[in-house]
Amino acid sequence: MEKQGRVEKFVVNHPWWVLLLSLVFITASSFSIKNIEFTNNYRVFFGEDNPQLLAFDALQNTYSKSDNVMMLIEPANGEIFTRKNLQAIVELTKAAWQLPYSSRVDSISNFQHTIATVDDLVVADLVRDPLQMTDQQLQTIKQVALSEPLLVKRLVSTTGHVSGVNVTMQLPGTNPMEAMEIAAEVRKITADFTKKHPELTVHLSGMVMLNNAFGEASMADNSKLVPIMYGIVILVLIMCLRSFSATFSVILLIVCSVMAALGLAVFAGIKLTPTSASSPTIILTMAVADSIHLLVTFLHNMRLGHPKKQAMQESLRINFQPIFLTSATTAIGFLSMNFSDAPPFRDLGNMVAMGVFIAFILSVTLLPALMMILPVRVKPQDELDNRTMKRLAEFVIKRRKPLLWVTGFVAIILMSFIPQNEINDEFVKYFDETIEFRRATDFLSENMTGIYNIEISIDTGEAGGISEPQFLADIEKFKNWLEPQSEVIHVNSITDTFKRLNKNMHGDDLQWYKLPEQRDLAAQYLLLYEMSLPYGLDLNDQINIDKSAIRLIVSLDNLSTRQMLALEKRLNEWMVINLAAYEINAASPVLMFSHIGQRNIVRMLIGSGVALVLISVILMFAFRSVKLGLISLIPNIIPAGIAFGIWGLIDGRIGLALSVVVGMTLGIVVDDTVHFISKYRRARIEKGLSSEESIRYAFSTVGIALWITSLVLICGFIVLANSSFKMNSGMGLMTAITIAVALLLDFLFLPPVLMTLDKKLTNKSH
Repeated sequence: MEKQGRVEKFVVNHPWWVLLLSLVFITASSFSIKNIEFTNNYRVFFGEDNPQLLAFDALQNTYSKSDNVMMLIEPANGEIFTRKNLQAIVELTKAAWQLPYSSRVDSISNFQHTIATVDDLVVADLVRDPLQMTDQQLQTIKQVALSEPLLVKRLVSTTGHVSGVNVTMQLPGTNPMEAMEIAAEVRKITADFTKKHPELTVHLSGMVMLNNAFGEASMADNSKLVPIMYGIVILVLIMCLRSFSATFSVILLIVCSVMAALGLAVFAGIKLTPTSASSPTIILTMAVADSIHLLVTFLHNMRLGHPKKQAMQESLRINFQPIFLTSATTAIGFLSMNFSDAPPFRDLGNMVAMGVFIAFILSVTLLPALMMILPVRVKPQDELDNRTMKRLAEFVIKRRKPLLWVTGFVAIILMSFIPQNEINDEFVKYFDETIEFRRATDFLSENMTGIYNIEISIDTGEAGGISEPQFLADIEKFKNWLEPQSEVIHVNSITDTFKRLNKNMHGDDLQWYKLPEQRDLAAQYLLLYEMSLPYGLDLNDQINIDKSAIRLIVSLDNLSTRQMLALEKRLNEWMVINLAAYEINAASPVLMFSHIGQRNIVRMLIGSGVALVLISVILMFAFRSVKLGLISLIPNIIPAGIAFGIWGLIDGRIGLALSVVVGMTLGIVVDDTVHFISKYRRARIEKGLSSEESIRYAFSTVGIALWITSLVLICGFIVLANSSFKMNSGMGLMTAITIAVALLLDFLFLPPVLMTLDKKLTNKSH
């Protein structure tokens, strides 16, 4: 305590030195901010040891990569198969080859159609010179396209009213902005295309556009939400503190905290992601809390007539411990996010924890120094105008028993709705309808195919083994089982190519549209076909190099986590029984996202438990009372339970983002409890007041500050709830609900609990 007193005196008596040292610290901490990097690949959500990511990488390394841009063409006349529209598809297909990193372009125009002429196999583009076609040729092309399993529901709709140009990309992964670079070029090409063909609308989907959407949503949030948040903070501070100097000092502290945290994050090798990019908004919100408590007490003392130095020194003395405790518990809450299975949430937790710690240091150094240097004018009065808090204190004291029972009963009722929640995520719905990618992908799902798929590699273990008739029969059996499944839209299988080639080599007789019955015949068909394929349209997307394995691509409806995992279970059960002779690897981005949500909840529950134990121990030591430490936990655990109960009523879907809310909010909601109990304990021990009088003292000294800080926190997270990126908006809304519930409990539930359980508390704690 003596050492703390010397620090308080130094800060108050040597403000210019403190200001200089603070500026040196901020400059050094934020120096690396110029090297900040942003990465927006969906793969950032998965750690290097993620089993689903490892399985997907194995597939990508065996076959051609599946990162793509799907350009979906919607004609105004609702008919793709016209001369003009087919010519437009030919032009767009040709232009798509010029996109950065493109390795393959597929459309109905360059589909390698096979026909037999005498004893020869002719392989050529399905659509050539459409402007010169006769009506009969157009009709033939339409009939072929709408009956070809490799095209329908994949590159053309079942009725021929929509078609797609799919561009496969070989992304090097060295440039974090490569998705945005590709998206810019795609938009440039499609803008020129629609200018030339105004009757056609182009919708852009695919995995590359998904990556781009992550980046654009994040940048849009920071450009829109951060200024709104600063505006709200400034407004609340001016209204509540009624001091320009105090408001200016808090804003400067916030900016310095954010800059220093970002700089240290870059120094630690952290890259910004769509999730961790929300850290400035959260740090901004959290940094206000410490400042408010210090300034409210400081201005209160000055209004009572204390000199500026004495007012600040007393404010530091009273608030230093609770501010330190709240900063420590908040940091622990965010550090519990390191238990998350998704690296962006770990980065977010670490960045905010750094920001909170820096905000604490600046709150007890830079902020008091600035208040000593800047002019501060207040109107002298006997006490703060806190009639509302006095009335609230009297109400709570008078109605303690009904409040205890009613709030407890309401809490139990609301928490009973927790089972209404289910783990349910759809990564397409991480974006709201204002995002181009979301609208395009919804259109794609409704009219042709989906962005969701499962890639299944089936390995015979023998070079050339895919030509074995039994293997082909097993794959065809698997395909025939898959197609009727309610979740499946399309199955891309090499067996369709084998059947078509067999028909071609028998004079295009439909009776021969079946799998070859001899291995050498199947191998010869495949070799002849491959030799006829043009560059860029080979079979590497379906067959591995030594022809020992094939890849099936199963396109799916937009599925929730629960539906996806249920389908995966059925798939695995069928494959274990029917394909036991082969080595199988099933993977895809949607499978990765489905598994991580479920795994993350389990890991975050462990993290929240660890955080709760640490926070409990800290509070018991700080209050020097096991009883007060345990009492403080009651209003800290319940808010998250109530919030999840409310969420079960209003939404009920818990995904990757909401799985981190308990740990994150645990550290935040402790803050109000710590400040209230600190003032209560001071009244009981230092002033020797009764339990009821101590409640009045706590309300009168800290009630206003709790109201202001909670208001700022709620506003901050509600602003985040307006994000177009659902991961951030869901997390923001749930956190805002939790903080609002926590404030109500600290005002209406904690005081009755203290008065009920603390009757026997004496001055033993001296």
